[in-house]
Amino acid sequence: MEINQAEKILKALANRRRLKIIRYIVRNGRATVSELSEFLNLSFKSTSKHIAVLKNADIIDSEQVSLSRFYALVRPLSPLVKEVISIV
Repeated sequence: MEINQAEKILKALANRRRLKIIRYIVRNGRATVSELSEFLNLSFKSTSKHIAVLKNADIIDSEQVSLSRFYALVRPLSPLVKEVISIV
């Protein structure tokens, strides 16, 4: 893994709400923005921004199913992301 990619991942994970998003997805397999915003007690817009950061760092990916977009962890996960998830 290159230093730039590691930095992007660590910056994305250096946020309490984004770590909670990841923990929720790990426990539930996947989630919509609505589910996550309710879980976090955060606005839909703010939750979407956190999801965008995680997606940009290649930590989560999305899938459109009918009218809903579901977010899940990418497979395979990088070793760095696996390590952080194991701590959280």
